[in-house]
Amino acid sequence: MQNSSAAIAGSKDHKRAVLLSLFPFLRWTRFINQRSLRADFLAGLTGAVIALPQAIAFAAIAGLPPEFGLYTAMVTPVIAALFGSSRHLVSGPTTAISIVVFAAVSDHATPGTPEFIRIALTLTLLAGVYQFLFGIFRLGRITNFVSHNVVVGFTTGAAILIAVSQVKHVLGVSIPAGESFIHTIADLWAELPSVNPYSLVIAAVTLATAIIIRMLSKRAPHLLIAMIAGGIVAFAINAGDHGVAMVTQIPAQLPPLSHPDFSFSTIAALAPGALAIALLGLVEAVSISRSIAARSHQQIDSDQEFIGQGLSNMIGGFFSSYAGSGSFTRSAANYDAGAVTPLSAIFSAIILGLIVLFAAPLTAYLPVPAMGAVILLVAYNLIQPGYIRKVVRISKRETSVLLVTFLATLFLDLEFAIFGGVMLSLSLFLMRTSTPEIVALAPDFSAPKRRLGDVRLTHLTECPQIKIIRIDMSIYFGSLDFIQKEIVRINEREGYKHILILGAGVNFIDMAGAEMLVRLAERLRALGGGLYFCSIKPSVCDYLIKSGFGAEFGSDNLFLKKSEAIDEIIKRINYAICEQCSARIFIECEKLPGEKAQPRLRPWVE
Repeated sequence: MQNSSAAIAGSKDHKRAVLLSLFPFLRWTRFINQRSLRADFLAGLTGAVIALPQAIAFAAIAGLPPEFGLYTAMVTPVIAALFGSSRHLVSGPTTAISIVVFAAVSDHATPGTPEFIRIALTLTLLAGVYQFLFGIFRLGRITNFVSHNVVVGFTTGAAILIAVSQVKHVLGVSIPAGESFIHTIADLWAELPSVNPYSLVIAAVTLATAIIIRMLSKRAPHLLIAMIAGGIVAFAINAGDHGVAMVTQIPAQLPPLSHPDFSFSTIAALAPGALAIALLGLVEAVSISRSIAARSHQQIDSDQEFIGQGLSNMIGGFFSSYAGSGSFTRSAANYDAGAVTPLSAIFSAIILGLIVLFAAPLTAYLPVPAMGAVILLVAYNLIQPGYIRKVVRISKRETSVLLVTFLATLFLDLEFAIFGGVMLSLSLFLMRTSTPEIVALAPDFSAPKRRLGDVRLTHLTECPQIKIIRIDMSIYFGSLDFIQKEIVRINEREGYKHILILGAGVNFIDMAGAEMLVRLAERLRALGGGLYFCSIKPSVCDYLIKSGFGAEFGSDNLFLKKSEAIDEIIKRINYAICEQCSARIFIECEKLPGEKAQPRLRPWVE
């Protein structure tokens, strides 16, 4: 009867787990009440006001008409909120993703054209497929191996590229699109005599308004107010009559259905760029989720976040939305505004849709220089000078990752900049793990319970026949060459035939590592000594036994405790050497022939 009840309970738990994996939003529906609905609505209203100017600006960065930024801010956050894991992350168009979209698509079509739009939507769909598959195959941990400095280096370089691309709008000059960073700078310098003073005045007023409003209140929608101020100035001076460009009027409609290009040639051409966008978007979303989760004390599921971001881009590709990701600005504002559940992001999308339906004609009064000034401020806010100075001061390796990614962003293809930064980050990580710290140990009589201490730090006396070392890293294919050379050096140069490895710091051993240990054990055994392992973690021990390597290594050379290992190894050493030894550092040495041990040299090794 009890077994039957347990089986029924187990079946219910399994069904519930399956249901929650398919519909993760059911996890937070229990938090919804009258109070949370009010808090989420107010947070959503705040988010919609922030998203309106940002979405228009980001679409311009991506080379798309402004309405596509608004569509992305309506569709993406809803899907990501329903199928992600964070209760406060707000997805949508972002600066970094927008500039990669522009770089990836501008090689295939002219910005703003129907062909450009269709390719951008296809790119979005492909990026979503990558992200969704990463989540399905539980590759959420991949973001742990991408240094945050890759993102910082890329966003810093992207900020400069964005700023340079908008200077022409601020100055009111004509610069060809799609030129390199250096060529754009040269063209701007050549066009300085042709600056439109009316454009410059509008941009200056917009920028000054945004900065002043931000200084007066951090909660006020400074970008929206600044764009309105720029529009008022443009209207007052009849900007259109003085050659000032105006933003095209946005259609008063919700996101229409779209048709990405599924031709093989297009997909093959966009695949690398889509992968770069997918990786950048995932790193952005997960890092923002974790940053806010540290404040909200929520547990983030990276795999579920991958699925949510993937679905948002896949579905967005069919609803006129280009690639999006988590937005730090809108997510932080969402949390600070008191959001309780992801309904705040859904409310924000709905409110933004209502604004577009009823206020879209007003965008025809928005001057391009005002939007350019807003984008300049957005680009400036991407740069983190304090963090960069800290990295440069603390770590040369991380500085190299940041610098390489930054320079590659400025002077090379943006996709290569992302891949290059990720590869360099992974390479440095592998270099660190391939050279683990190997510490020589000996009993420390001044330590509590006379524990083993680092010989280098305390100049402890070592046994002339038994070398005790600790490996502070996993033993795998990347580190085995370094470990093998160090053990051979201990044998050949220091003359040790009995080497005891403390495995407390070894998290795993792969097949290549196990085979290397077996070869070293056979080498020392042939010389009349042995290689020994103790304090092994249960998972490592189980692997060695189940794989059969334990038997090849020698089951009598594996020990649970250090004291057991030393007691057994002493039975195998050369007693003739012990007769001349005055160290006598182990308590077992008292039973050996030769000089008597000094009273102070009696440690139990623990």
